[in-house]
Amino acid sequence: MRSPYPDQRLVRLRNERLKASKTDTSIKLRELNALTLSGGGSNGAFGAGVVVGWTKAGTRPKFDIVTGISAGALIAPFAFLGPAYDAEIEAGFTTVTDANIYIKRGLLAALADGAFASNAPLAKLLDEHITDRMLDEVAREYSKGRRLFVGTTNLDADRAVIWDMGAIAASRRPDRMKLFKEVILASTSVPGIFPPVNLEVTAAGRTYHEMHVDGGTANEVFLMPAGLTLGELDKTFHTRVKVRLYVIRNGRTTPEYSSVKAGLPDIAEKAVSSLIKAQGIGDLYRLYAIAKRDGIDYNYIDIPTDFTLKAKSPFDNTFMRALYAEGYEMGRNGCHGKRHRPDF
Repeated sequence: MRSPYPDQRLVRLRNERLKASKTDTSIKLRELNALTLSGGGSNGAFGAGVVVGWTKAGTRPKFDIVTGISAGALIAPFAFLGPAYDAEIEAGFTTVTDANIYIKRGLLAALADGAFASNAPLAKLLDEHITDRMLDEVAREYSKGRRLFVGTTNLDADRAVIWDMGAIAASRRPDRMKLFKEVILASTSVPGIFPPVNLEVTAAGRTYHEMHVDGGTANEVFLMPAGLTLGELDKTFHTRVKVRLYVIRNGRTTPEYSSVKAGLPDIAEKAVSSLIKAQGIGDLYRLYAIAKRDGIDYNYIDIPTDFTLKAKSPFDNTFMRALYAEGYEMGRNGCHGKRHRPDF
């Protein structure tokens, strides 16, 4: 049974938006725009292109809530801060190669810490692009009632974890920068491929070290932390709030044919990719069901079936540039999302 009282997190969001609206005319108290970005590895170039092209169209909303998983977590902070960071998004998905993301490791090293590759190059990229100035901007927008969430998976507890990145940025903890980057790195750390990220967490006065990996292990897309629903907004704001949800799926929702060789690595790779796709479609449908229940205007966009170029390596620059261009054109043409439930 739902509580008859508004969630205190929503009350805080309401109060912050009410206060900020007095000086920031872009805040519309009866409207809320949310963007959620899925995982997808190098397919994240699609979402990056959509976001930047959307700016060019002149119809991109100022998102009040932005969420990201895995590749989506790399885009989310920049999309949250608006068009001023479009150049960072474009560079992050059109100039990189395999060498900018990972370093292959030998079998003995993989057996020692459970990862076939090091993501140290990606961590270096995060050091270059996520700055104190950027975190200060995230913190400022957080104080206005805007929210930025990134998802990881806690392997120890076997559950999804949603991190309030605005709260981290706004905190006075001396390690806010370190934690902010670690959460994003953890969200992109595919189990077995990249090493888990050990995050230090304090609860009830005790400090724990938790092993966190790719958020896509638990969810491909999400909108709000557990126990928090946008369906409660009307009650909290004492008025009808029009919520629009935009979902960018960095992948396809339709079957993709590829001939599989009769060998363990190829069979396992195809099986895992099929499993991830099925989970992603299920997550899209879950968001659709939530949107229908709560009266949210639901829109999603995914990689079109007529984009047939195949990547020759995990982060093939030629492939990523072409996919970015595809997403950019779709965004520039108005980002016309699909309003129906995801196809199976």
